[in-house]
Amino acid sequence: MAVAPLNKVRQVVEYALTKIPASKISLGIPNYGYDWTLPFVQGTSKAVTIGNIQAVQIAIAQNALIQYDETAQSPYFRYVSEGLTHEVWFEDVRSLSAKFDLVREYQLRGMGYWQIMQLFRANWLLLSDTFSIQ
Repeated sequence: MAVAPLNKVRQVVEYALTKIPASKISLGIPNYGYDWTLPFVQGTSKAVTIGNIQAVQIAIAQNALIQYDETAQSPYFRYVSEGLTHEVWFEDVRSLSAKFDLVREYQLRGMGYWQIMQLFRANWLLLSDTFSIQ
């Protein structure tokens, strides 16, 4: 599944708001993706953590079609390498914009990034275009 599926993030925000004022909640924004091998086996399968740009590079190299899950509001694709099927979920401008919209919709305090060290310039352009950064 997506790193941070919007429908699940929304559920967490709505629950948090029943216990904590919006002015004290900051939304965590993922700045990475996962490359899973399939089939997934709970307790055994492990994903490789990748950057958002790296995800697109893998899709290009593997000639994979990037799709967009409307429920999760997240891009993903599948490819086969060395006989193994992979499924990659990552963030792009569309998925980040949907998460930014939650911050505004619920008037949250703000947000912070998980894994800020992955360069993803489009994120910073969207961020500065969407919010007044302090």
